[in-house]
Amino acid sequence: MNIATENVATIAIVFLALGVLGWGYYRARSFGKLGILAWLQSVVLMAPWLLFFGLFAAGIYLNLVGILFLVIGSAGIYIFLGKKLRAEGQETLLRERAAQRLQQQEASDPGEAAKEGGDSTIAPPEFVPIPQEDLQKIQGIFGIDTFFSTETIPYQQGAIFRGNLRGDPEESRQRLSKSLHDRLGDRYRLFLVCDPEDKPVVIVLPQENDPQPLSTGQKALAGILLVATILTSCETGGLFLGFDLYSHLDRFGEVLPLAAGIWGVLLAHEIGHRVWAKRHDVRLSWPFLIPTWQIGSFGAIDRFESLLPNRSVLFDVAFAGPAAGGLVSLAMLLIGFSLSGEGSLFQVPSEFFKGSILVGTLAKVVLGSQLEQQLVAVHPLAVIGWLGLVITAINLLPAGQLDGGRIIQAVYGRRMAGRTTIATLIFLAIASFANPLALYWAVLIFFLQRGLERPSLNDITEPDDARAALALLALFLTIATLLPLTPGLAGRLGIGS
Repeated sequence: MNIATENVATIAIVFLALGVLGWGYYRARSFGKLGILAWLQSVVLMAPWLLFFGLFAAGIYLNLVGILFLVIGSAGIYIFLGKKLRAEGQETLLRERAAQRLQQQEASDPGEAAKEGGDSTIAPPEFVPIPQEDLQKIQGIFGIDTFFSTETIPYQQGAIFRGNLRGDPEESRQRLSKSLHDRLGDRYRLFLVCDPEDKPVVIVLPQENDPQPLSTGQKALAGILLVATILTSCETGGLFLGFDLYSHLDRFGEVLPLAAGIWGVLLAHEIGHRVWAKRHDVRLSWPFLIPTWQIGSFGAIDRFESLLPNRSVLFDVAFAGPAAGGLVSLAMLLIGFSLSGEGSLFQVPSEFFKGSILVGTLAKVVLGSQLEQQLVAVHPLAVIGWLGLVITAINLLPAGQLDGGRIIQAVYGRRMAGRTTIATLIFLAIASFANPLALYWAVLIFFLQRGLERPSLNDITEPDDARAALALLALFLTIATLLPLTPGLAGRLGIGS
């Protein structure tokens, strides 16, 4: 009865996904070839999931190799479609700009049409925070071959310049920034972003708005959180060994290897961030570790202390940490499974392996028929690796300024990042009914990390398709780590009696 119910639910999910794709195709048709190509990319993203769950509903189990083949294949097709979409989009954009240019020339006086590069609308000086002298110099950097400014709007301590982007976004931004620096030195920063209507705009802000280094009090807080995380990691080791460490301090030596394993995962995560940050000449703050009794730590919060040049750099720095921590954790897990056997330190109920699709599948591949027993002997490295994967997956949740939220913002933009943040908080709120840990993490995200990362200097140019494919793979592995196996699927895998 349970298996039949699961199959019905799986089939319902598949049909719901097909319905979403059908609705997307209906809306995409009105945008012509660009819309259809974008819709096909959505199909490619969902196809592995539809095949995976559809085959399970039919009683066919795909092994890890098959799953990776699906993901890699879909990533390749996604990259191909992305190139076609960008080429078609560039051609369409050029046609639109040519038509717009002709309309502007026809509507203006011939003498004025030949004079380009100035502003047609200048906000009154008294409403512009930038001094009028500086404003005039800033307006002078625009031209027909970079960004043709048509309107100036006061914004915070700077100004927004609306107009038409006339060249490659990154090349235009660099030329505009150089011209701005030549005229006004290092006093202002120039951002090329999209407005709510997805049209390119230039924002100029004073240098004082740059990210600031941590204060002495914030550094002290980071130190306190580090000590707290060391303590909670040790307590987690004691819990796994079946005793309360702080009631049995004489057994500290027993928990030290487990705690050191957790610290190793956290350290690898931070090294990944900082190696790539240094490579891109980006400054990071001290890490703010988040302690928790259940798994030792939720990871760390890192602030950017310098502006990011583009979204690709945001992706690289955000992705490098979970990639390093995740690879270390995965290696620990697999080595731990291979070392598991009679005499291993932990005797884990086989039911525990149903708590994660990824871990349960890998355990089946390595441990085989041992999972059919009620108790499975497991090496401590496997436990540490499992904890590390959970910590990594939690940080990859697509919300706010978590690594996952930054990855979504880098690849899909701020609007999509805002939507996934809301969806993640809702998901965690629902999951908290089954696991209070989800509520704790949801509260921390809501109060500390729900805001999006500030825009990059060039926030228009999207990362390449290879980075988009890596983002898709990270999301897939996050879901596979955090979602449990259904009883029917666990039965097919032979997990538990």
